[in-house]
Amino acid sequence: MTTDNHEISPPSKKLKENLQRVDALTKRLIAAVAQKQEPTPQSLQGPSHELFMRAASAYVTEMMANPAKIIEHQVSYWSKSVQHYVEAQQALAQGKLQAPQDDMPFDRRFANPMWDTHPYFNFLKQQYMLNAEAVGQAIQDIEHLEPREKKRVEYFSRQIVDMFSPSNFLGTNPEALERAVETDGESLVRGLENLVADIEANHGDLLVTLADRDAFRVGENLATTPGRVVFQNRLFELIQYDPTTEEVEKPPILVFPPWINKFYILDLKDRNSMIKWLVDQGHTVFVVSWVNPDPSYADVGMLDYVEDGYETAIAEAKKAAKVKKLNVVGYCIAGTTLALTLARRAKRGNTDDINSATFFTTLTDFSDQGEVGVFLNNDFINGIVDECKDKGVLESIYMARTFSYLRSNDLIYGPAIKSYMMGEAPPAFDLLYWNGDSTNLPGKMAIEYLRGLCQDDLFANGGFTLGEDTLYLQEVDVPVCAIACETDHIAAWRSSYYGVQKMSSVDKTFILSESGHIAGIVNPPSKKKYGHYINPDLKRAAEPWKEKADFHDGSWWPRWDAWLQDRNEDGKVKARKPGGSKHDSLPQAPGTYVVAEPDMGSDD
Repeated sequence: MTTDNHEISPPSKKLKENLQRVDALTKRLIAAVAQKQEPTPQSLQGPSHELFMRAASAYVTEMMANPAKIIEHQVSYWSKSVQHYVEAQQALAQGKLQAPQDDMPFDRRFANPMWDTHPYFNFLKQQYMLNAEAVGQAIQDIEHLEPREKKRVEYFSRQIVDMFSPSNFLGTNPEALERAVETDGESLVRGLENLVADIEANHGDLLVTLADRDAFRVGENLATTPGRVVFQNRLFELIQYDPTTEEVEKPPILVFPPWINKFYILDLKDRNSMIKWLVDQGHTVFVVSWVNPDPSYADVGMLDYVEDGYETAIAEAKKAAKVKKLNVVGYCIAGTTLALTLARRAKRGNTDDINSATFFTTLTDFSDQGEVGVFLNNDFINGIVDECKDKGVLESIYMARTFSYLRSNDLIYGPAIKSYMMGEAPPAFDLLYWNGDSTNLPGKMAIEYLRGLCQDDLFANGGFTLGEDTLYLQEVDVPVCAIACETDHIAAWRSSYYGVQKMSSVDKTFILSESGHIAGIVNPPSKKKYGHYINPDLKRAAEPWKEKADFHDGSWWPRWDAWLQDRNEDGKVKARKPGGSKHDSLPQAPGTYVVAEPDMGSDD
């Protein structure tokens, strides 16, 4: 594509051939879509119509109560749109095939220079951004709407606005059109091939492939830190890692990763593996690798995870290391369940074997659910409950979609543009590969977690019943270190902070890392990338705490390592090697559960 007066060449032979290939791919596409056995339940596709009807009603109420403000909105939008049109027309009238002045803020979706220099594409971009601004302002100024509902309307309206970005459509994306011309249509054919492959791989559903599926193998170039499985039951495998130092800290570290995803987020490649880094600092490290459940796990609940998961793993790690105390770590939902376990142990007078507890991006107080809260109303949760009762599990696709839509431009539209419109192959990116390797959730556990903890916030307010015990967040009393992430879109850092405040531990440390839910945790010191905030005064509210906190460059990992060493009263011991004759029948790390595919039954 060009903006000068060069004559456009007729379609090439290659272009005609590529267009013919589209016909065969279209037939494959139709066949792939037909694989889908059941449509996604309506309640899991988006918010109910009632939400937007309430918003529309509130807007009409606002219009009647304060017509001047509504007129001001409309006149401002009309004025900007007309002025934009006039400026574009003036440039053309002067015989200049160029865009008018563009004072719009930078947006990564429009980074290609043609969005700024080509009059047609610049007009589309500027008008889109004016439209987006008008929609956002109109919703922001609605007053007759409950705050929670308003937050949901803001979020889902933004999703609709993002979806209609001109960058998302071939006819209005200059970069994709330019690539199509340069390659004689080859990019479009490759893009269609990518689209068909994704739909075929997901049995009729569309999930954009974020990373090259053939670039990684768990146990070969991911999750390669040496170790072995030292215990296995129906719920998890316990992995102990080989030492790399002659001596180790006496209390081992036992890590509970979230079972929404797989544990190797903490053991990607050597350069960003937290597990390897901890081993190299002189720690004995155990990690739980959770099973990826199939429908036979339908009745597995939170109590099963506590008793057959946490309590069993603690006992087996102590036995394997021949120690009386452990440092325990919980990440995300596994941190929430670790806190429940610690509260239950405190109620029963059984916390002597816990040297310390560390929480990564953990919510125990759900009063502020952050961005993910838009998916925690009954319209979604009721759909999840029905799905769990029907299938026995909450299949991984639902959680993957939910978290992707929290960052839709980065995890949906951007990758789709590159793959389907530009014809690019997915990148060989370890973090994105892991992101696509998600797991199912047992039906009973998912419902208990979403209803009792996320929606009703019972652990922090009123008591969460687990078996015969009613557990309270205030009962957590062991030394605590919590790491939250500043831009976390899943576990809002302020809620994480308030949860730590409610724990009765005398020894409490809170670290706020830059970046988000994953990058803020998987932040090795060698990268020298994201910094962190520290403030020992945890009596303040969250924002004043941050305002008074000291900022430190670089990873928080060394600070946490020092924190663990400061709480080791027993010094170092000779390095422990995992295994022994009784473990000979168990696999080497990373074990078998991390690569096993659940049996979801016949598709017939």
